[in-house]
Parts: sequence; structure tokens; C-alpha cells
Amino acid sequence: MRTVTQPDVIVVGGGIGGLAAANSLTRQGLTVRLLESAPAFGEVGAGIQLAPNCTRILDDYGLLDEAKSLGVVPDAMVMCDAVDGDELTRLDLRDLERRYGYPYMVIHRSDLHGLLLRACQRAGVELVNNAHVTSYENTEGGARVTLADGGTHEAGLVIAADGLHSAARRQFIDDEPVSSAYVAYRGTVPAEQPRVRSVDLSEVVVHIGPGCHFVHYGLRGGELLNQVAVFESPKALAGEEDWGTPDELDAAFADTSDFVRDGLPFMWREKWWRMFDRDPVMNWVHGRIALLGDSAHPPLQYIAQGAIMAIEDGWVLGEHVARNRAADGTVDWNAALTAYEAVRPEHCRRVLTTSRKWGELWHLDGLAREQRNVLLRARDRYDYAFTDWLYGPTALTPQEEPEMFTPIPLTSADVPEGRFVG
Repeated sequence: MRTVTQPDVIVVGGGIGGLAAANSLTRQGLTVRLLESAPAFGEVGAGIQLAPNCTRILDDYGLLDEAKSLGVVPDAMVMCDAVDGDELTRLDLRDLERRYGYPYMVIHRSDLHGLLLRACQRAGVELVNNAHVTSYENTEGGARVTLADGGTHEAGLVIAADGLHSAARRQFIDDEPVSSAYVAYRGTVPAEQPRVRSVDLSEVVVHIGPGCHFVHYGLRGGELLNQVAVFESPKALAGEEDWGTPDELDAAFADTSDFVRDGLPFMWREKWWRMFDRDPVMNWVHGRIALLGDSAHPPLQYIAQGAIMAIEDGWVLGEHVARNRAADGTVDWNAALTAYEAVRPEHCRRVLTTSRKWGELWHLDGLAREQRNVLLRARDRYDYAFTDWLYGPTALTPQEEPEMFTPIPLTSADVPEGRFVG
């Protein structure tokens, strides 16, 4: 009978977070086995935005040039009002790159996933498919996972990167995902469509409106236009099971600008994504079992940090492994995990709560919408007060975590007389 060597680390979940963590730890000289429940590795969805706090890590991994060749490095991020189409504010992303040292880029989610998968293959990560983990337990020397077929795997450390509906999260924390009542539709438009010629593919644009928003940007060197339409579902608010349906999509955007409405026929109408997050938790480490990525901190997507946080988690853990590894190669896992848990939960708590608040801000109506628009129009496009806490170098200790921004009250806005009629 063939003897299966026990790896140093088991990673559960072959999504972006799991692959990034496996790559990070393998770079530190550890042997890693990654267990994926699906029969093949792959990723669904369309575009994903990567801010400088992520491209900095990709550069450290030697993957940034490949990522840039697969994606688009845009010139600007623009925010418009979804109802009247007016531009509200913008970020100069080339100046932002000079400030933070790394680019803001957009890439197809499957391309990012494939890039990380290839990195793991080159690094020698043991990739195992059809391995559905149902339970976790600590052992005397590490941790063990049990599969749906009864098989087990053991290692010195187990990382649960098993997503929003994590079995590890259920076992150790036992909370439930929180529905936002919002739903996302996605779609890509090929370059030959007139729709693509009507937009500037060097810009990432978000149109924010009452109870809805619409995002578009170029992908794959301008070969595709990525579109995302998000709205609050009345059926979800009413407690109905069948919510987020295409008829609700059309109704939600009925009063938006011509440009936004003209994009709706290109959305994939047979598939939609209901938007859930979870309340922040600070206990990610349970013996030799550690949560990572969406199992620890699934966010709403309004500040585009979900996959980035997962990639940061793996990088931080890898750095603390390096700091707590003896000359003979043994890792002080207690010290490394303590350091990981000292910094990542608080950072991700900030991201989760800010994402919720940012979503509320995007979807205002009435006087509050007008107040928001006044404040956004007054913003200096080179003001980074609201991004410095997020886009700078990823903190390895609580002391390195930058201060949060100071919110500006909506009531401080001076709405011109006659602009709003209640």
C-alpha cells in the first residue's frame, strides 16, 4: 500500500483565497495539500477589481506582470448619478498608482483564479479534487478534516478557506449569513457590439441610484465590457423565496438614465447573485484550524475588497510563518496564528462595516441623495483621505494598521434651493 506523506498544511477550498494561501505558504518552504470539493478547478463570475493593496502582493509573488497582461490598468474611476447621468466625482488612478506604488487594475475573475492555480502548480502544491470536507477537529499534533466519503486528512495546520457557507464557520461559530436584500446581475459585452464603442474602456464607472447601481469597465485588454447591475429586491424585503428575478431587475432601473437602461439587455438573465455577508467576528483561530477569506469575513462588494482581503490573509499568514520558523524548518504555529489573529480580524471588521455603509450611501434617495451628490461634487479628485486606510501596505501588526477616515455628515451639505422638492 502506498504511504501518503502528511503535509505541513491543508487548505480547504480551491477558490481565490485558498489558492493564494496555498501559494503563500508553499513559498515559505512548507508542503501544502489543497482540497477542493468540485471535480475541477474553476471560477464563475466576470470582472474583479484589484486595488494597490492587492497588486502589491501579486508583485511580491512575482505575478503582477502576468496579471497585467490578462487584465486592464484603467486611467480613472468615475462615479455618476444613475438617474440624471451627471458625473459626481472621480479618482485619477495613474496618480493613485504613484501615491501607493502599485496599480489599480481590473481582471476577469477566472483569469485571476487561473493565474493563482498555475502559481500553485509551479510551486508544487498538492491539488486534490472531489474532496468535500464536512468536519474539522484538532489533534495532538495539528488538525484533521473528514470528507463526505469518510476519508480523512491530517496536517500541522488546517486553513478553512471554504467560503460563505463554510463548514468550519458553522462548526466553530455557528452564525448565519446576513441577507442584504440586494441582488447582482452580471454580463460581458464583446468588443464588436456598439455598446462597447459608446464607453471609455480606460475608466471604471459606477452609476449610483435609489436602491440600485450599475458598474462597467473593460476586461481582457478591451476585448470585453464587463457590466454589473445591483438592486434591492422588493420580493426579498417581503420575505418571498423567489427574489431577485429579471422582472425586478427591469423595474429597479426603470427611472435610471438611458445609458444605464441600454445596458440591461446584455445582462445574463438566467443567473443572478443574491448578496450576503456575515457580521464580523474576531475569533478566527481554533487550535490548529484557522479561518481565511470568505469563511472569516464575507463582505458586501461595495468597496471591492472581498477577494483582496482573502489574498491579504494568506500573505500575512505566510509572513508570520517566516517570522516564526526555526532553523530546522519547524514552525511555531501558536505564535504565527496568534500574530495572524491579532491583525486580520480587526482590519476585515473595518472593511465589512465600511462596505455596508458605502452601500447605504450609494443607494440613497430624496434629500439624502442630493446631499450626497453635493458632497461628492465638492471632493478634490486628488483627495485620498478615504483610501489611505485601505490601499497602503497590508499591516502585519496592529500597530501598522492606519487610522480610519473621518466620515463627512450628509447634513453638512448645502443643497441649492429648488434643487430638491420633497
